[in-house]
Amino acid sequence: MKRLYGMNRSYGTSRPRKPHRLRPHPAPSPSPPHPLRKLAVIGAAAKDARVLGGGSATVFPERIVSPLEGLRAALPDTEVTFSAGADPRTKVPHARAGFELCARYYGSDGVLLAEQPQFDGKVQAMGRFPDGVTQRNLHTVELAGTFTPQVGGAHTFAVSGTGELRLTVGGRVLFDAPCAPDTDDPFEAFMNPAEHRVTAELTAGRTLDVVLRFVPRGTGLGPDLPVLTFALGHAEPQLDPDAEIEEAVRAAAEADAVVVVVATTEETESEGFDRTGLALPGRQDELVSRVAAANPYTVVVVNAGSPVEMPWREEVPAVLLGWFPGQEAGAALADVLLGTHEPGGRLPTTWPARLADAPVTQVTPAGGRITYEEGVFIGYRAWQRRAREEAGPAPAYPFGHGLGYTDWSYESLEATPARARVRVRNTGTRPGREVVQVYLAPLDRVAGPAPADRPDRWLAGFATVEAAPGETAEAEIVLPRRAFEIWDEAAGARRFVDGTYAIEAARSVADRRLAAQVTVA
Repeated sequence: MKRLYGMNRSYGTSRPRKPHRLRPHPAPSPSPPHPLRKLAVIGAAAKDARVLGGGSATVFPERIVSPLEGLRAALPDTEVTFSAGADPRTKVPHARAGFELCARYYGSDGVLLAEQPQFDGKVQAMGRFPDGVTQRNLHTVELAGTFTPQVGGAHTFAVSGTGELRLTVGGRVLFDAPCAPDTDDPFEAFMNPAEHRVTAELTAGRTLDVVLRFVPRGTGLGPDLPVLTFALGHAEPQLDPDAEIEEAVRAAAEADAVVVVVATTEETESEGFDRTGLALPGRQDELVSRVAAANPYTVVVVNAGSPVEMPWREEVPAVLLGWFPGQEAGAALADVLLGTHEPGGRLPTTWPARLADAPVTQVTPAGGRITYEEGVFIGYRAWQRRAREEAGPAPAYPFGHGLGYTDWSYESLEATPARARVRVRNTGTRPGREVVQVYLAPLDRVAGPAPADRPDRWLAGFATVEAAPGETAEAEIVLPRRAFEIWDEAAGARRFVDGTYAIEAARSVADRRLAAQVTVA
């Protein structure tokens, strides 16, 4: 199994950081040349990080540090190149790099009601408007400012929103038309309004005025609900998809090491709809395989909020799961990749190699009805039952799995029905943090349900410890009474189940190190 690291750090504010060399600890493959002269950062999400899950979880940070920005800031003496490689997005990203924008809210008489700076090209209000603005007095919103292209050529602009939209760039009107929803679902129309694209030939370094004027129309969400959304998108000139991948492969081959950032998109993973699969969108899998073949010192960062398939996981020395890391994504990523901080996360889900391998996949109602035939056997419990009853594929990464930059041995376990005490030793060469997990496994069932009705084991608790190289640490995990209970459907209440249980100290549900027995009554 290749190393899977999980980030548990994201920062809300910036702070000083010293430059470091890119040298994994411990190195999952032979270390790249030292000092690191050239680092290739690849993937559209490396430049436009996906830091939030979307939907009602959306917030509007004053800034976002992308992985590319974070690594460049942390490696001032290293040449850090960027290649998009394979852009998985089907919509144009919100205008950000090179733009300076603000949103101005006007009444029907043209009076300015409010003005707010904009971090990017998405203007959205959910639940409240800026001070001085109401649903009744608002007539027009302008997203206005300047844009300085970093490269010349055919730039793509996109506008979206339900209402009248007029886009002017450098004094030229590029779009002027009313825009209607492309769906009958008002929530979907609000969260994902139809997009309209235009292109313009621009000169690198020449600053242009940009104004997107929006006159909102009814959202269908209620006449008195203070909601508003429209957006300006922008994309730089791009090569054709094959050429983009070839450019990334060349950049990887010329670099000392490579960081590839792959991601889901708002179109494939967000609020308000179900995912149709676990594959990364677009040609990102192909990109990783091609880049890894060109440079053996390739680390892949997964920017997603839930499991994805990683068919290339055995082709790369390390995978870092970044989740949706927040506005300081790039700073946190640089700290973890460069060894300032250890990736200390552990998986709260089971990650299959393929969606078809998962024990439970039938989740679509038929005739307006869905039957939960799996009962309590979901997640890792379902994987364990299938492994016990029939031969089946193992998951790519089990529940609770995650690695850091050191190693641990589990030396002793003392257990009572109320608590477990586990002593671990840091056997590596770096200070580290370990997540000690404790599972309960019923060994017999006195006055309990039939064996088939109960999982093989389940997580009872966990605790984190830290230790320097060679030192030991003790984790004490409380075993709550609820961990020994089941839901009694006939009684309509939880019921304590007497019997003998194995108390298992583990690094994951599949990596159990020590066991002790307790009898409860």
